Amino acid sequence: MNDLRWQPSTLIFTLAFCTAVPLVAAILAQSWLVALFSAPFLGALVSCTHQRTTGLGRSIMVEADHTPIRIFEGETAQLHYAINLDGPGTFEAEPELAQGMTLADPETDLPLTVAVSKWGNYPVWMRVTALSPDGAWAAESRVLIGRVHAYPLSPPQATAIPKTPLPDRIGMHLTPRRGAGVEFANTRLYQPGDPLHAINWKVSARTGRLHITERFTDRAADIVVIVDTYPQAPGAASESLTRSARGATQVTQAALQQGDRAGIVTLGSRARWITAELGRTQFYRILDVILNGGDGTNVVRGTLAPVDAVPPRAIIIAFSPMLEPQFSLALMELRRRGHPVVLVDVLAEATPFEAELDDLNAQFWRIERRRLVRDLNAVGVSVVVWNRDSDANDPDAGLAHAFRLLSRG
Repeated sequence: MNDLRWQPSTLIFTLAFCTAVPLVAAILAQSWLVALFSAPFLGALVSCTHQRTTGLGRSIMVEADHTPIRIFEGETAQLHYAINLDGPGTFEAEPELAQGMTLADPETDLPLTVAVSKWGNYPVWMRVTALSPDGAWAAESRVLIGRVHAYPLSPPQATAIPKTPLPDRIGMHLTPRRGAGVEFANTRLYQPGDPLHAINWKVSARTGRLHITERFTDRAADIVVIVDTYPQAPGAASESLTRSARGATQVTQAALQQGDRAGIVTLGSRARWITAELGRTQFYRILDVILNGGDGTNVVRGTLAPVDAVPPRAIIIAFSPMLEPQFSLALMELRRRGHPVVLVDVLAEATPFEAELDDLNAQFWRIERRRLVRDLNAVGVSVVVWNRDSDANDPDAGLAHAFRLLSRG
């Protein structure tokens, strides 16, 4: 329910103007007969004033489902709503759409069909203009008819993970540990207690002694994505948030499809986290955290990642433009806890300034960035750079290029 504040409409101002003109003319002409022409308009003004005092609608009642409609960017969403005025009068409603949202069917009012071209959290507002029955009084109000959560559409891409001991849980990552698996490791003499199905009969027949086949085990990983949401400078830094969202989507979606547990932590102005879990539902929960929505998220107290948000031996993949020292300190703390940490520089060697730097300041900027990367590498944080050159052809290929460099190293 939205309250209305009635104001004089254009009809009131027109009547007032028509009343004032004969009165001014009568004063200038010094003839009161001319003032009689203002009598009808004056009567209409008095009638309109009486109409306002006898009670008009005080509020606009909206019936709508405010549960967020979840779609991917490029898709359409339909919003069902009903708007009523709790009193006499008429009204007109016109949608107010945020940047990145357009009307998919402008000729149809119910349901309202909108198309979203870019990911984000979109509230959908309607501007309602109400008129009294005689058209003398008007009121405007903005009412919320729904929300649309448009998720970033980034196909999962296989990303190399750092070489680190993985949890003792069956998965799809090949490890150097010996045990139940598929990949051949070696053969050795049979020992009491070894499973009989592991006996290598060819080697046993050739050597005359029982041998078994050892295989490398496949283990699952725990992936926790950390996104930098600290206030960022304009210019290229605004693109870095888009890269962070797409990168987090790629990493978590690929991890969940491989049977790994995935979680997310956002540090900065929108500090939220959810613990690492399995399943497709977890993917949408992670997307809700990226969009700063959802009811199942936990608030981060302080500037460090909570211990409960990062399982033991979890792999940390962070996305940041490396502009806020507090975020770098949080990664160093995670490395101190024993987690392998990979930082993706989403600023991609650009400068976060609207104006182009001169050669001297640009050189100082690059030196400062190299010093920060060196300090992070010194404590064990691997830093890879998002490939900006691939953004023009494929916006999702920059992260894959960065992780290929990581696997080579």
